[in-house]
Amino acid sequence: MELHRLFAAEDLLVAFDPRDKWDAIGRLVAHLVSRQVIPAAASERVLEQVLARERSMSTGMERGIAIPHAAVDDVQKVTACMGIVSRPGGLAFESIDGQPARLVVLLVIPKAQKLLHIRTLADVARVLSNESVRNALIASPTSKDAWDALSRGEAPSVR
Repeated sequence: MELHRLFAAEDLLVAFDPRDKWDAIGRLVAHLVSRQVIPAAASERVLEQVLARERSMSTGMERGIAIPHAAVDDVQKVTACMGIVSRPGGLAFESIDGQPARLVVLLVIPKAQKLLHIRTLADVARVLSNESVRNALIASPTSKDAWDALSRGEAPSVR
């Protein structure tokens, strides 16, 4: 999946500054509800499923990336948003490498589409594993700049 199609510019939240990882997840779910990407009636279920997944095992990866996610019955398509933590200390996320998260990507995927779930997680991890993409996202002053950085970062290299 092409990430610039997965994320609308307004779903890249620059200067994201939650208190902790639980607050981050709550704010990201609330953002998708406010944009009507997730139905308001499903918001509590979506939040609880993402939190349950996080309690079972941290989704803090390496290189400052966290990808809280859940497969949910109440959504019809993959939905996502990203919080870009601009404070230098990042956000504690119990990451594999012990480093704080600077990019927190919320993925909510239809439960019936398990293969899509795995592919989407892999695509996000692949693009964000590029240090220049991560740095450009973190340095972006606006959501549009972040979207442009993401789009440029996944452009195929010409050989």
